[in-house]
Amino acid sequence: MTTFRVPRLAATIERRLLINYRLDPAVARTILPTGLRPQLVNGSAVAGICLIRMGSLRPAWFNIGRGGKTFGWRGENAAHRIAVEWDDASGTHTGVYIPERHSASWIPVAIGGRVFPGVHKRARFRVQETDERIRVALTSGETAVRADVVVTPSWSSRLFPTVDDASRFFQAGSVGWSPSRDGESLEGLQLDTTAWQVEPGELMSISSSFFSALPAGSARFDSVLVMRNVPVEWSIPRSVPPMTRGATVSSPG
Repeated sequence: MTTFRVPRLAATIERRLLINYRLDPAVARTILPTGLRPQLVNGSAVAGICLIRMGSLRPAWFNIGRGGKTFGWRGENAAHRIAVEWDDASGTHTGVYIPERHSASWIPVAIGGRVFPGVHKRARFRVQETDERIRVALTSGETAVRADVVVTPSWSSRLFPTVDDASRFFQAGSVGWSPSRDGESLEGLQLDTTAWQVEPGELMSISSSFFSALPAGSARFDSVLVMRNVPVEWSIPRSVPPMTRGATVSSPG
């Protein structure tokens, strides 16, 4: 397990799309490293794409700003993820495994996995956004994602009966694990907020090279959640999966 000595970080989730898939558990297990297992809901693993714009990322103690604004890094990011469980001496824990992270900024690409957890690949993002509709596209080598989402009060999901059920599930999975630069261990970040809130979205279209590369029919779109203007903090998680090697598993694409 990679050890980092970094301050607690604060930021604002300016916009986050949680695009969720029902994934065949057997396929999910082929992507996960030793020590993690898929968290199942109604017999399916839960996977997806997180398309997030972070604002005002900074050490948590730094809150000095002008005109009501806080200084800090801002940028578009993306993560493919699978909901997971693991056990330690204190019991069972939940989070997500992130085989791929992407960013529009060179900063996380350069220092992710070195100064703070989370190795990122450089990606190009194109975003068109209004209060009612959000379009995000990214390309990075052979990885490509295109999503078109309308914010709506209606909800449809085979995984979660209500938006509140979905909200509780994803809020509980606040720890993200991803492979280190050498592929020999996992690096983790935990998200905390006292202002968690989501709203439903309707998917107009989606394409993902990651999910398209999986066996036919093993990944099916389920639902979309939208988060906007949520203050958060990031820290190093206390519970660590019981593995030290073998973090790298061949990801699709």
